[in-house]
Amino acid sequence: MEHRYAPSGMDTGQAEKIAAILQERLASLIDLSLTLKHIHWNVIGSGFMAVHEMMDTQTDAVRDMVDDVAERISTLGGVAGGLATQVADMRSADDEYALGRAPVMAHLGALDKVYERIGSGHRESIEQLSSLDPISEDMLISQTAQLEMHHWFVRAHLSDTDGRLATQGTVTQLDAATAAAHALQPAAVSEETGDEAEDS
Repeated sequence: MEHRYAPSGMDTGQAEKIAAILQERLASLIDLSLTLKHIHWNVIGSGFMAVHEMMDTQTDAVRDMVDDVAERISTLGGVAGGLATQVADMRSADDEYALGRAPVMAHLGALDKVYERIGSGHRESIEQLSSLDPISEDMLISQTAQLEMHHWFVRAHLSDTDGRLATQGTVTQLDAATAAAHALQPAAVSEETGDEAEDS
């Protein structure tokens, strides 16, 4: 939809360009809020309650970000696209969350990759906005700080005492989930490996 107006000191073409950048962030944040709620419903196993509750806290914070970005798009004279089809149209196959009902560590491993993608997207948008609109840039900078803190909360579960992540070196959500799940039960994995060696 064509922009009919823009904030003072900005032409409609500039406002339209900024709104397009923010629309990508809006779709990603809506997707993140749904993913966090999905994990909240489907996480199981040891540590369930802490992660179940953490997902709700993070969902609430991300929903506030969604509202801020959508209202900024409207302020710029654009239309904030928050319908399911609009969000889906802006997602790639790689954005599809990989897990259903799964243990705590598997979900946190997959979520580590989700936060990597969201954080990178926000930082790229901040760079694009730096020469276009300090107001929108400032909003995303503030959100990125909060997203990185949420990511840290997730990674604190995935880290050993030396700071190494169970998901280190993984690329896909499923690889990260598998690596994190195995990190939860190193003794069991070792025993299985030993049993297989004895059998052979």
